[in-house]
Amino acid sequence: MSQATIWWVFAGVLVAAELMTGTFYLLMVATGLAAAAIAAHLGVGLVAQWVVAAAVGGCSVIAWRRYRQIQPTAAPAGANRDVNLDIGETVQVDAWDADGNSKVKYRGASWNVSLLPGASGAPGKHCIVEVIGSRLIVRKM
Repeated sequence: MSQATIWWVFAGVLVAAELMTGTFYLLMVATGLAAAAIAAHLGVGLVAQWVVAAAVGGCSVIAWRRYRQIQPTAAPAGANRDVNLDIGETVQVDAWDADGNSKVKYRGASWNVSLLPGASGAPGKHCIVEVIGSRLIVRKM
């Protein structure tokens, strides 16, 4: 078996392991092994293949880590528009209780509504900022 084939087999094993575990870093290391396989196809020596695998895999891991660090953290599922399409929608609140709660009709059903801490409790249109169970957390628009 050629050196390139061995590199490809190991890269395939890491890709399979990544698919089972969901660890994206394994995919980055697999790119290093694939780069070493390409180097073997080009006739580069074994030591240089190891250097290529380490350099490409290591740089890929570092680049992915830095990319993840500069990305903003995702909002919790209850307040994330990508998860819950109710976030950002508006509801009409006619009156508030003394404790800052109310009931509204939304999507054909009756929902409990609570004010976002620090938000004003005036009647009118409110924007949904979070959904907790069957309770909408809103702020005045």
